[in-house]
Amino acid sequence: MRRKADGTGMEFYIPSFETPFCDQREMMERPFFSLAKKKRSNPIDYTSPDGKVTVFVAATPEYGMATIWDADILIYCASIINSMKKRRVNDIPQTLRVSPYDLLKSINRVASGRGYELLAAALDRLQSTSVKTSIRAGSRFETTFSWLDSWKTEIDPASGKSRGIAITLSKWFYDGVMMSGGLLSIDNGYFDIDGGRERWLYRVARKHAGGAGADGFAISMPTLFDKSGAEGVYRRFKFELLAITRRNSLPGYALDIEWTRREPLIRFTKRSALVDAIGCHEAPKQTPPNRIDVSTETMTAMRVRYPWLKIDDLHHQYMRSPPSSVVTHGHDVAFRLFIEQANAMSETAT
Repeated sequence: MRRKADGTGMEFYIPSFETPFCDQREMMERPFFSLAKKKRSNPIDYTSPDGKVTVFVAATPEYGMATIWDADILIYCASIINSMKKRRVNDIPQTLRVSPYDLLKSINRVASGRGYELLAAALDRLQSTSVKTSIRAGSRFETTFSWLDSWKTEIDPASGKSRGIAITLSKWFYDGVMMSGGLLSIDNGYFDIDGGRERWLYRVARKHAGGAGADGFAISMPTLFDKSGAEGVYRRFKFELLAITRRNSLPGYALDIEWTRREPLIRFTKRSALVDAIGCHEAPKQTPPNRIDVSTETMTAMRVRYPWLKIDDLHHQYMRSPPSSVVTHGHDVAFRLFIEQANAMSETAT
């Protein structure tokens, strides 16, 4: 992070691109934001199954509820503070002065007249949205706050352009960023995710599957629905999550469906952990081994051993691929794992 002055005495905090972006850990799996781009006025009212965690989010009719895209501003601010913490800066401020241009460019937004208008609208939503939660307050108490205590912009009277923005973070958010272990780094590709549900799923994956190894982390769709705070019916939510899982395009994390007798589960697995599980960090340069006949017994054993993989789909893909082909598509890790294990199990069986 560096500071830059504009000649008016106003200093801007600008995170360098080498500094990883960070999200506040407690906010990554609870329903704090609207997942829709259209204005949401209906509140979010969430209580965990054990009754210990409550989240109530209310919006004003004028501005609507803060969205998960508005939360990019909070991520930007958290990243600035994290950079200060790493440099052991004394008296890290609750009010940050930032350049709107650098903010927009950092979170992959267009820095134009329209972009600045949208930024102002997002800041208004963050300030006007009211949050009440028991997180950090204890199960019998709740804390009420808005994401921002205030924000203001300084306008150059000659050009009419913004000289900078001063953002005062809420104490709840500021304390969460400052506390030990309160932040998790996120992939810069997060800002390229367009859908609200995909963005929220990435945050869930990052929090729970980041250190879970090759087994990943599984959670039922009804639980995800409750934690998301999404509007609409569960049936629609389930349909959309199945489509997201089929696309399997979250940065850094693989998604898979596990079908049960009740509702399906989604398994999140860190892609690099899958690579480590087969002992390589790059796509192999050599061609796959000669194709073998995978027996019914081997297929059954692989379904049991790797329940998060679509074994039947991988087998179908394996039988369709020329023996000398090199696999380079997005499911490369899972496909190579299938080839390796199918060969190993077949050799053991013989």
